[in-house]
Amino acid sequence: MPPPLLAPRAHPTPTGPRADPRVWSRHPPYGKHQEDDIRRTAAWRWLPPLLAVLLGLWGLRRGGSMWRDESVTWQVAHRPLGGIGELLGQVDAVHGLYYLLMHAVFLVGGDGLWTLRLPSVAATALAAAGVAATARRLAGERAALCAGAAYALLPPVQMYAQEGRSYALVAAAVVWATYLMLGERWTAYTVVLLLGCWLHEFAALALLAHAFRGRRSRGWRRSAAVVAALLLPLAVVTAGQAGQQLGWLGRPSWQDWAAYAVVAGLALLLARGAAERELVEVALPLALLPPGLLMAVSLVHPWYVDRYVLYALAGLALLAGARLSELRLPGPRRWGAWAAVGAVAVACGWWSAWLRTPESRKDDVLAVAAAVRERAAPGDAVLFLPARRREWLLSSPDVYGGLDDLALDRTPAASHTLQGTELPPDRIWARLADAPRVVALLDPPDQPRDRTPAEAVKRQTLASRFELCSLTPARGARIAVFARPGHCPPG
Repeated sequence: MPPPLLAPRAHPTPTGPRADPRVWSRHPPYGKHQEDDIRRTAAWRWLPPLLAVLLGLWGLRRGGSMWRDESVTWQVAHRPLGGIGELLGQVDAVHGLYYLLMHAVFLVGGDGLWTLRLPSVAATALAAAGVAATARRLAGERAALCAGAAYALLPPVQMYAQEGRSYALVAAAVVWATYLMLGERWTAYTVVLLLGCWLHEFAALALLAHAFRGRRSRGWRRSAAVVAALLLPLAVVTAGQAGQQLGWLGRPSWQDWAAYAVVAGLALLLARGAAERELVEVALPLALLPPGLLMAVSLVHPWYVDRYVLYALAGLALLAGARLSELRLPGPRRWGAWAAVGAVAVACGWWSAWLRTPESRKDDVLAVAAAVRERAAPGDAVLFLPARRREWLLSSPDVYGGLDDLALDRTPAASHTLQGTELPPDRIWARLADAPRVVALLDPPDQPRDRTPAEAVKRQTLASRFELCSLTPARGARIAVFARPGHCPPG
């Protein structure tokens, strides 16, 4: 009779406070063969973070592209410290700590795309190491290697490892807070989780996942109370900014629910019958609760975006690592397992390669700026439809500075906003009516139009007083050149 596919390990690694290596390594519960096995696998502990670094550095520039969220990071972090503080009083306080960090990074490392994204690469490597450390504590060396590598290989993890935003850093903080919780290092746990929450306050949802393990400990309850209390000032500020910050969000789509169902189903399947019940108690709530709760809340208050709870994938990686480490295949089934692994590797490889192209993001502000540079002439006016698309040029001041922004009232820095403030509709009409030639930056045709009076005036005036000379797509945008009737250049 063949051995079972998922055979529990004969000697599980000690867990809990007594799992401290300083205690149990003096009296290891392993025989000589098990100790040799530990030494062999321990030599591979560096693999998960190294794999994360290699994947992060692969195609890091994404063909010299930058999408609009990264552009926000770039232009805000380049403001003076006082200007950043004035902005955070109005909007985007949720990312305030990250902007301050990136301000220092740009001062040291320069302005390039590598500087923008390297902190996320480093954070992803740190998170992969944390997933491995957590798995090692709960399920042993082989589970550590499998779980850490699985985390680094997950396509969403690879995606945000190469973005100049805070989500990879938040994930690293939550993962290491999970590890510290297992060792009951409550001061360090409080500091690390609070850091993650101040990088993005939805990291606080990890507390609900940790409650399944920590609720029995007075130390955890105290730490949770401290985190909640010290996060409260940020929560109060961001609550007042929620309309500006999250007003663009809708309720979760069917694709969001389908993606959550796939992840939840896979997590439950991996948890079923797992030998390490303590790992399941830690990993399953982490994988399911933060995204599930945020999606449920978003039925009333739309707050859900998958990247806000990226750290939940660490729970899935822990479950996958534990089950892979338990896998014991007899000879006849080994080739089938390798075929399945090969198919998954091909699919993930294709997805990973696509993530490193400009097309993998919604738009490319550098491509838009290059298209404007080609089509604009000295003295041209520029118009953004809608106004928030001013972000497409803010990270290319050499292009933006040479154009007359017809609708702009106060610049982003002067107004302490992300994209500046615009003139009232009648003044936009007056300025636009006098312009001889206009370069208009438009959303793709499948995007809904803003129906504010100012946006309506822009569209109506262009349609009634100008002739469309050219319309060019540019990676998530359209560049339209308008001139007075009869004044479009030939061809």
